[in-house]
Amino acid sequence: MDVHLISEAGVERQPIGDLPDLLERRQGLLWVDLPRVDAEAARVLAEVFRFHPLAIQDCENRNHVPKVHVYPDYVFVALHSPELGKGGHVHHLELDQFIGPGYLVTVHGPLDPEVIPGLEFRETEAVLKRVQAGRLRPSSSFELSHAIVSAMTRHQESFLAILALEVGLLEQRVMGDERDDPEEFLEELFRARHGLIAVRTMSALSREIYGRMATLTRFVPADGQPLVADTIDQFERIKGMADGETEFLQAVIEFHQARTNTKMTIAAERLAVIAAITLPITAISSVYGMNIIANDRTDFWHLAVVLLVMATISATLLRWARRQGWW
Repeated sequence: MDVHLISEAGVERQPIGDLPDLLERRQGLLWVDLPRVDAEAARVLAEVFRFHPLAIQDCENRNHVPKVHVYPDYVFVALHSPELGKGGHVHHLELDQFIGPGYLVTVHGPLDPEVIPGLEFRETEAVLKRVQAGRLRPSSSFELSHAIVSAMTRHQESFLAILALEVGLLEQRVMGDERDDPEEFLEELFRARHGLIAVRTMSALSREIYGRMATLTRFVPADGQPLVADTIDQFERIKGMADGETEFLQAVIEFHQARTNTKMTIAAERLAVIAAITLPITAISSVYGMNIIANDRTDFWHLAVVLLVMATISATLLRWARRQGWW
């Protein structure tokens, strides 16, 4: 549990035991970052900040969709950041925030065991370094929260750029002459589309959350309303970029499927031509191979006539198939 006091003089780390006094004095902006909700963190959230039990429960459990809850003295927000996992799976790294007057409490949600430890602090550590370096001096909790959420949208954009690069490489393989396994290649296409849809859904739901917050002008201070509007614009931009890449990838998938289906159709037509040409030969040879016609010796003139009939029928069918444009 990290407690930071941000003021004009800079940022100072404070003891956890001084939290009640710091909240009462309200000298500077207080930022409390909780890596997880254990017994001590739950006690601080409930006894020191007096947050609602349902909001604390949301921090303890994994939220599968973003959410916002407005209370008389603070706003609770749950957001997600994407992280690529094995087999194209996209992990949702959760970050919960309590935005109150003069303080911001960030809580990192439960982490999937497959996620590399430490990645959940990516955005908060980046913002803390900016504050410590003097490049950022937030004067309100909404401004600090806006900086953290902006770091999340920048990561979403970077994640989207990686997927866009993969989509471009897949498009080159589709348009090129590479002989890939169709089933495996189609799985790669769908994995890339899954990643794009995951980011698109994440940004779209987050945009709706902040859209709801923008309507709650009674609970959002005047200086925080432009920051909320900017956050909405950021999520809307990520959503639009993800939609564009998804549409492009879907066109690539449809082109790949159409070309594959065309090849299968051509192969089926050729097999049908072969079957049509060999059918008369098979029928005649079957009749002569049965016991209906019995010969004690080979009649070469008879055999020549039969072979000529077979060849004539096959040539006629082959010419007819040619006129039909089947080969």
